[in-house]
Amino acid sequence: MARSPKFHTKPLRRRGRKRNLGVQLITLLVIAAASAIIWYWPAGEWERVDTRFTLCGERGSQACVIDGDTFMIGRRKIRITGYNAPELNGECPAEIALAKQSRNGLRDWLNADPFQMSGGDDPPYDQYGRELRALKRANEWLSDAMLEKKLAQESGWGFERGGWCD
Repeated sequence: MARSPKFHTKPLRRRGRKRNLGVQLITLLVIAAASAIIWYWPAGEWERVDTRFTLCGERGSQACVIDGDTFMIGRRKIRITGYNAPELNGECPAEIALAKQSRNGLRDWLNADPFQMSGGDDPPYDQYGRELRALKRANEWLSDAMLEKKLAQESGWGFERGGWCD
């Protein structure tokens, strides 16, 4: 009876936990980034808007700005996504002053040129019945412009509203 040849094999080396942890961390980061993009990216069609905006309460207009993140077109009340603006009935004079600047900044951005709103004919709505829309003009997002000018704060996961009076 012939013997089978002996094979000398080295014991299999386990890959270090550090490498597995690195792969798991990268996977988690990729999933988190994809989720954030899906959550933030406006879905559906885009509606083109080419109208002149005033501040609500001034001259009769079919389109007016309520505050730094809300405006109206006719009877439609629209809440802009991607940032939070200070409130006109704020907690301190500093918040109220910044809210007026934010409201004026929104009006100026809306009046600069035609823009597009996300959501098409069937946008999502918030608990107050306002249409939720992201706005852009070419490659410029309104939310980015308001944040860069420090007229608003980021909204979304991990951000708390307020702090305008600090």
